[in-house]
Amino acid sequence: MEYKLPLTETLSINTIPIDKLPLNEALVSMIDSNFEVIKSISTKLDEIEKIILIIFDRLSNSIDGRLIYAGAGTSGRIGVQDGVELYPTFGWPKERVGFLLAGGELALIKSVENAEDNIEAAKKDVKNLSVNKNDILFGLAASGNTPYTKTVIREARKLGALTIGISNNPDGIILKTADIGLCLNTKSELIAGSTRLKAGTSQKICLNIISSFLMIKMKRVKDGQMTHLVATNEKLRDRQKRIQNNKN
Repeated sequence: MEYKLPLTETLSINTIPIDKLPLNEALVSMIDSNFEVIKSISTKLDEIEKIILIIFDRLSNSIDGRLIYAGAGTSGRIGVQDGVELYPTFGWPKERVGFLLAGGELALIKSVENAEDNIEAAKKDVKNLSVNKNDILFGLAASGNTPYTKTVIREARKLGALTIGISNNPDGIILKTADIGLCLNTKSELIAGSTRLKAGTSQKICLNIISSFLMIKMKRVKDGQMTHLVATNEKLRDRQKRIQNNKN
């Protein structure tokens, strides 16, 4: 079978390479490119709504179901960023969030060579996290073909977890490997293959939408306020006081 280059790895044929532009024009191009990010998400709102409702139903029928984020590189770090904020922002129990990151915690701050290709590590990570039928797993991969993420999704699905594959490539394998596939088609990057740009931004926004509305439906937001926030510093303690005063 002939290999098909993911769109995220291609150069746009309609623009001058960003390094050939004057700085101001390059900055404008960078901003303009992000409008494509918003478009890629706005065309998927019906699918995102269904995903929110399906996850809410799963979480509502379990006392220990977890939101698990899986990925490699940029996608993995974006998943971690979304998940770790659920406890301080919404008081979502720490034990109900899990992470499967290619290369482990070290990969949060350093590039771990070949981690995204390590299928055996993916299987081991799923087993060690005790993924089960009450869990919801987000598998994130811009290309949709990352071996680590594909394997995690496949193994988690075998164990009964609800798996959601989010890719920026319409041909991404994880879109079919997961129970639910969501394609955010951000197409080519201004720097070919640099998925920390449009692809990563789209994943961040998408996860923000899903997790925020899940927490709203779990009644952890009222009148636009974080009613279950965990006040771990002075700023948050002040915010908590204001929320309590607004209740009274």
